[in-house]
Amino acid sequence: MKVSYIISILILAVYIFGSNASKNHHYLDGQAIPFYVNNIGPYSNPTETYEFYTLPFCKPKDISYKKTKLGEILQGDAAVLSDYQFPFKKEFKDKLLCEYTLKKDDIQKFKEAIGEYYYAEMIYDDLPIFSFIGTVDETDPKNPKYYLYHHLPFEFDYNKDQIIKINIDTEHIKVIELSDQEEITLQLTYSATWHETDFQFSKRMELYEEFFPKELEIHWLSVMNSFFLVVLLTGFLAIMIMRILKNDYSRYSKTDEEEDSDYQEDYGWKLVHGDVFRFPPHKNIFSAFYGIGWQFICIVSGILALALFGIFYPNNGGNMYTAGIVLYALTSCISGYQSAKIYKNMGGTKWAWNIVLTATLFVTPLIMVVLLSNTVAVTWHSTVALPIVTIIEVLTIWLLVGFPLTVIGGIAGRRFSGNFDAPCRTKNFPREIPPIPWYRRLPCQILMAGFLPFSAIYIELFYIFNSVWGHSSYTLYGILCLVFIILIIVTACITVALTYFQLSMEDHRWWWVSFINGGSTVVFIYLYSIYYYVYISHMYGLLQATFYFTYMLIVCFFFFILLGTVGFYSSLIFVKRIYKNLKSD
Repeated sequence: MKVSYIISILILAVYIFGSNASKNHHYLDGQAIPFYVNNIGPYSNPTETYEFYTLPFCKPKDISYKKTKLGEILQGDAAVLSDYQFPFKKEFKDKLLCEYTLKKDDIQKFKEAIGEYYYAEMIYDDLPIFSFIGTVDETDPKNPKYYLYHHLPFEFDYNKDQIIKINIDTEHIKVIELSDQEEITLQLTYSATWHETDFQFSKRMELYEEFFPKELEIHWLSVMNSFFLVVLLTGFLAIMIMRILKNDYSRYSKTDEEEDSDYQEDYGWKLVHGDVFRFPPHKNIFSAFYGIGWQFICIVSGILALALFGIFYPNNGGNMYTAGIVLYALTSCISGYQSAKIYKNMGGTKWAWNIVLTATLFVTPLIMVVLLSNTVAVTWHSTVALPIVTIIEVLTIWLLVGFPLTVIGGIAGRRFSGNFDAPCRTKNFPREIPPIPWYRRLPCQILMAGFLPFSAIYIELFYIFNSVWGHSSYTLYGILCLVFIILIIVTACITVALTYFQLSMEDHRWWWVSFINGGSTVVFIYLYSIYYYVYISHMYGLLQATFYFTYMLIVCFFFFILLGTVGFYSSLIFVKRIYKNLKSD
């Protein structure tokens, strides 16, 4: 039933998102095609974007906004129909867009924007075009010269009646110096040249990929190197644990059969068999985390599956945002089911509180982050500020779809869950825990548990960060799937090993510890995000910093829950297995 439900979700999502990706654009010679100007902003701050006409460009007489989808709104798009006109396959030179006068304040705005390397995004036939608005000559740092681009030569590639690629010929851009005059008369012109190509329309977005063959080969080699290293380390760890367990079973068996009074007293994980299945404190919160973790595993798996189907293509991250919202709403029943199931197994009775926690434990901090970032964006008049209508729309999806499905899943989990089926009977009173060395306590476990999974994914993190927080396009979803599988396997292995060592120290409090150890990789991910912001990126300013660090915090919270669930569930299987094979008193 679960498998068929997930397959149905994926088919529905492919239908929703695939219909737009597969449509073909056919045009007649001379047919008019709308040309939109979208956002402008400093190149170093991808999140800091503003409407195109916040700079003193000449505006159309009637402002007409492009019909924008939900995902594009979440991405911060604000496309406006421009006076640029490019009839299909019609060439021309030095066509006048407009002529107008720049006042002193307008000249200063352009200078400040050029000094911060502002770039503009334009859209033609759903293809993005990027261009800086000008350049600066800093030969004399005390007296830099600013040049505004006033002529843009556009180049188009077409295959029969379809547009394949758009580019700006940077060698033939014309500039005008912005001096300290009171006003400047400015003429904005543009030109168009068309070139025929045999490149297929269905693959045209591949031309926007920024991986060259050599870089792609290095990327694959780096990932495969990490893959084989992780396989060797996890294999070594698994063999070591199996050999230790074999010796433990042999020793425990000998202890049971030996009746010699001189035999050494027993020790190790066998002694806590009466407490190892004692349920953890804060069962309601633990159950909610566990249920949400299963939901997040399904969401990530669904997005990766859609990516392999080719639903997401470069420079159109809006589809991925929409897919995430839809999948989150539709998979809410999974979190409700899994949370209620384990909550019943642990003897919980506060069912309403369990469902509310499951539905809001992640949504609440996410809303707080969105409101904080949105407030800053509104203050800066940035296009990344979400309209109140969009916020209400997303909340309505959650209230009318996500929350009811969580309730339905919770009812199903409560009714159809079986018994916990613990192989050992829990004693009435907990066993006293002996003193534990500092290097085996939770803080040190977090460092050990998080480092190995992070070392398996840190190479891929660089490319992901460049895509999300930079201007690169990420399209190697096959590699991303492989890295995600590696991350799950390594997290499970290292958490199981640390759980065994904890039980060997006669510490039976492994439930929360295994969850925290599983999710501890996010500590290193967030530290890497700080390193990336300071030393790799060139981002700056309060707006960009607010978006970067708050959204990275919520992303790390997302993966903490996901990986924590993986760590706990793998430890649960391991603990049940070893105590099932143990002859206990």
